[in-house]
Amino acid sequence: MNGLDPGQLSSRVALERPVRTSDGSGGATVDWVEVATLWAAIEPVAAGEDFAADRLATRVTHRITIRFRSDVEGGMRIVHRGRLLRIESWRDPDEARRFLVLEAVEERS
Repeated sequence: MNGLDPGQLSSRVALERPVRTSDGSGGATVDWVEVATLWAAIEPVAAGEDFAADRLATRVTHRITIRFRSDVEGGMRIVHRGRLLRIESWRDPDEARRFLVLEAVEERS
């Protein structure tokens, strides 16, 4: 990751986190709150199909690189051009706190 040019972070994305609110009946609803608008490099990694809930769904995996942030956590997502990319994992590739590499999944039906 030492060779990443910050100019490659050319896609504007939103980082969102889920907020659970009680529905008053013992359940909860999930709303999404924007944490930040960021520049990112997005690279499709793999695509495949999963069979779930009696239907075929396309699963596309992306590698997303952003500037380092200490507030990324499980359950967050990236929104890019109306597409929802669920963050599955993240890492600081060279432990220099310059960039984060996110592994994310876009599920389409």
